[in-house]
Amino acid sequence: MTDVANEPRGPGTLSTIVRSLEFRMFCLALTLAIILSLSSPFFLTERNIFNILDQSVVIGIVAVGMTFVILTGGIDLSVGAVFGLAGIVLAQLLQTMPVPLAIPLAVLAGAGIGLFSGVLVAVFGLAPFVVTLGVMAIGRSLSFIFSGQRSISGLPEGLDSIVYSSFLGIPANVLFLIGLYLCAWGYLSYAKGGRTIYAIGSNKEAARAAGLSVTFYSVLPYVVSGALAAVAVTFSLAQVMSADPMAGSGLELDAIAAVVIGGASLYGGRGTLIGTLFGVLIMVMIRNGLNLMGVSPFWQGTAIGSIIILALLAERLITWRSART
Repeated sequence: MTDVANEPRGPGTLSTIVRSLEFRMFCLALTLAIILSLSSPFFLTERNIFNILDQSVVIGIVAVGMTFVILTGGIDLSVGAVFGLAGIVLAQLLQTMPVPLAIPLAVLAGAGIGLFSGVLVAVFGLAPFVVTLGVMAIGRSLSFIFSGQRSISGLPEGLDSIVYSSFLGIPANVLFLIGLYLCAWGYLSYAKGGRTIYAIGSNKEAARAAGLSVTFYSVLPYVVSGALAAVAVTFSLAQVMSADPMAGSGLELDAIAAVVIGGASLYGGRGTLIGTLFGVLIMVMIRNGLNLMGVSPFWQGTAIGSIIILALLAERLITWRSART
C-alpha cells in the first residue's frame, strides 16, 4: 500500500500557481516588457526602468483604493477630482504651516470626501456610479474656486524630499508604493476586514446574514480611496512643486483600467492587490513604450485602449477555458 501522506505534491502546487490569475498577469507583463525591449533599445536601460517605477507611483497608489472599492462591487469616479482638490488644499495649507502638519490634513480632507461618498452609497443606498460622478463634478469645481482658477507654485523646498530621497538606491516614493501594496495585500488577505470586503462583493445579503459589519466595510473602501488620492497628489506635488486645479483629469479611468486588467471583477468579490500591481505596471509600460517608439500622443489613446480590450478579452477566454477543465 502506498503512503498517501508521503506522496509528492509539487506538481499539484505548480499547476495551481500556473493557473492562478497572478501568474497569468506576470506572464502578460513579462511578454509586454520583452516586446517593448525589442522595439526600443532604450526600454531596458537603468534610467528608463527607474522612470517606469516613478511613473507607477501615482496611479499605483490610487489603484489600491480603487481595488478596495471595486471588490465591494462599487466604483469611484471621483478619485481624479479628489486628487486635484486635495492638491490645491495641500498647496494652500503649505503656505501657512509646516510640511509634516499640512500633509496629514490634506489626506484627512481626501478621506472626508471619500466618507461622504461612502455614506451616500452604503447608508442611503444610492448608486456608486451616480454618487461618485456627482462628487467628481463638485470636487473639480471646488478645485477651481479654491485655487482662483490658477496653478499654485512656490511650495516649500522640504516637500521634494519625500520623492528625491532614497534608501539603497531606491527612491522614497517607490519604497512607499511597495510598502503600501504589502500592507494592503496583508489586510485583504488575512484581516477580518479584508475578508469582509470580499464577502460584501460576492453576496452582500449573505454577508449581512452572517453578522458581518456590512455598512462599515462598505463605507471604508471609499474612505481609503479618497485618502490615497490625497497621498498620491502629495508625491505629485513634491515632483512638480506646484498644484494645478486640473490635475488628475482622467486618473479615475487609468486606475479602473489597471484594476480590471489586473483581474478584478467590476461586479465585486474577485481581485487581488498583486493583480492590480501588475495591471499598473502594464499600463505604465504601454505608455512608456509608445513614447520611446515615437508614437503620436493622438494615437496613443487608441493603442492603449486596444491593448486593454485585447488583454481583457484574452483573460476572459483563459478564465472560461480554465473553468471548463
